[in-house]
Formats: sequence, C-alpha cells, structure tokens
Amino acid sequence: MTRPFSFHLEAQDGAARTGVLHTVRGEVRTPAFMPVGTAATVKAMTPEAVRESGAQIILGNTYHLMLHPGAERIARLGGLHDFMHWEGPILTDSGGFQVMSLTKLRQLDEHGVTFRSHIDGAAFELTAERSMEIQRLLGANIVMAFDECTPWPVEKPVAAASMRRSMRWAQRSKAAFAAGGEHARDNGLFGIVQGGVFEDLRAESAAALLALDFDGYAIGGLAVGEGQETMFRVLEAVTPLLPAARPRYLMGVGKPDDIVGAVARGVDMFDCVLPTRSGRTGQAFTRRGAINLKNARHQEDPRPLDEDCACPACRHYSRAYIAHLLRAGEILGAMLMTGHNLTYYQDLMAGLRAAIAAGALDDFIAAFHARRARGDIAQIM
Repeated sequence: MTRPFSFHLEAQDGAARTGVLHTVRGEVRTPAFMPVGTAATVKAMTPEAVRESGAQIILGNTYHLMLHPGAERIARLGGLHDFMHWEGPILTDSGGFQVMSLTKLRQLDEHGVTFRSHIDGAAFELTAERSMEIQRLLGANIVMAFDECTPWPVEKPVAAASMRRSMRWAQRSKAAFAAGGEHARDNGLFGIVQGGVFEDLRAESAAALLALDFDGYAIGGLAVGEGQETMFRVLEAVTPLLPAARPRYLMGVGKPDDIVGAVARGVDMFDCVLPTRSGRTGQAFTRRGAINLKNARHQEDPRPLDEDCACPACRHYSRAYIAHLLRAGEILGAMLMTGHNLTYYQDLMAGLRAAIAAGALDDFIAAFHARRARGDIAQIM
C-alpha cells in the first residue's frame, strides 16, 4: 500500500533542487519556507493572512504546546489543524532545541530530559517516546525525531557524545512513531543530522540515520553562532550524504542570504522566527535589503516598503504610515510588517523554485546579491 507521504524531485540546477512534498494535507513545493507558529499561531497574523502570504506549510512547537494548552487538550479539540484553523500541512519540532536553549531549567540523561516549565516551574519529562506521542496528538504531518541540539561553541568530544545520544534517541523515535498506527501510516518522520561543525561527526550521524530509513532528513545544530561561512562548509559536506529522493530540511535558518546559499547547496526546507520577530520590532526585508522603519528617515517617506511587493502593506500603506504605527505601538504596525516579511520570504522561495526549474539559478543569485548591494533609496523621489 502506497503511503500518502512522499517526495518527488522535479528538477536540479547544480546541487539545488526543486520538487513536491506530498502530504495528506496537500502539496508543498520546494524549496519551501515554513513560518513559525510556536504556540499554535504565527504571531500578529491570522491563518488566512499566512495563507495569503504564499505559505504552504507552518511549524508548531512541541515544547510550548506541551506546556500550554497541552497536547491532550488539543487532541480532544480535534488536533492542531482544527484548533488553529490551518488546513495545510504542519511540521512540529521535537522539543530538542529547548534541550539546548533552556539549560538552566533542565536535566538531561540517556532516558530524556526533565524540564522546569518557564511558565510556572512545574516539572515535565520529555523523552523520545513522549515527543512522538505529543506530535501524534497534535496531528503533525511531519514529525521530528527527538534530539539534542548541540550547542555552540563546543569541544569535539562533547559534540560527539551529544550526537551519539541523539542517534540513540532517533532509533527510539523511529520505533515510537511506527507504533502510532494510522498517524504513522499517513504522515512522515524526519531524522536530524547532528555533530556540530565537525564533518566526520556529521558523516557518522548521517550514516546512522540513513540506516534507520527516515522519510526526510533535517540538518540541526547550525545557525547557532558558527557564522555563515562555517555553516555553508558543513552543508557542502552533509547534503551529498543524504538521499536525493528524500527532502532535506535546514532547521532554524534564516536570513535571506543564508537561505539562498543553502538552497544552492541542496537544501529543500527552512524555518525561522526572523521574518515574524523582525516585523514586530520594525525591520522589513525588501529586495534591496533590510530596512529599519524606526529610523527617522522613514517618517515622511510616501513609498511602500518594497515597490515590487504585492502584500497588503505595500499595496495600501506608505512607509511613513507604518513608521507612525510602530512608533505609536499600534498592533496594526506589527501585523502589516509581519505580513510583508512573510510575503517577501515566500516570493523569494517562489523565485528560487522558478530559477532552478529554468536552469537559471546562478543568474537569479547574482541578481539577488546585486540588488541588495545597491541598497535602499536614501532620498524620497
């Protein structure tokens, strides 16, 4: 019996790929960017607005949803899709990032992690088995294996121990996911390559995951402070080790130039809080680079954020108006900025897909960098 979850590679241009990820909730054309909906919402956006930005798939956070409102409650209310009114595919992370980021609130051993809730201090245990259960209760279409995100900076012996623990957890995750009945039959499970910046550890991790035969492969533990040059070097070492017939997901990335460089190195999927977080704090991403709407020069600027953008903010509102909203602390400012940034990211992904399909990625990348290098127009015309 053919599973509903599959990946079809349509075209390549060098190492870059474009394809279609098939899920029970619809297709995702790759390369794809996933807006982050940490607590069952993409901040400052309605689900309808997220869809209108061009987003095909979003990300939910296992750790935060486990704490509030609780996975069992969400399941009783019909699952995460119904709960948040998102009809498309959802990827849920495993909680592994919090293993790294909440160091002062957790204890880690071979069995798993015991967290102290950052909300009320209550104790929670998160293991490979519990992570799979939570993601199943949420109804995730792409489930992530439970792992430990290796911190940065890190000594090689520490990175090796962390990676090998994650590989043992991956094996447990695979077994627990497979026991999920109909959910496991219809949806996909991704393994996560770890190993820090050490290419031999990354190769060992990739080999361990390939032996388990996951539906897709993520690359974790990057964009944590190592710098773009190092990140690209690791990607160049890792992506050739991953099967061409499975999707590749670079977790937590990132800036537009990070995404463009990673796509050129064979990555298919991305997520990052940057476009939404930046939107709420006054930074807009445009084809001419990032601009800060809190700078005084925008207060009398009648232009849109980006002349070539078709989002509601750019169609209807001036920089001056949005700058006013941000300075006044009006919620509409965050909504317009976030909607614009998500639209920019989705336009970027659409451009990358078209360029790969046409065999013109090098030209697309050259034009992308050249336009950013010219910068924003300083004078009001």
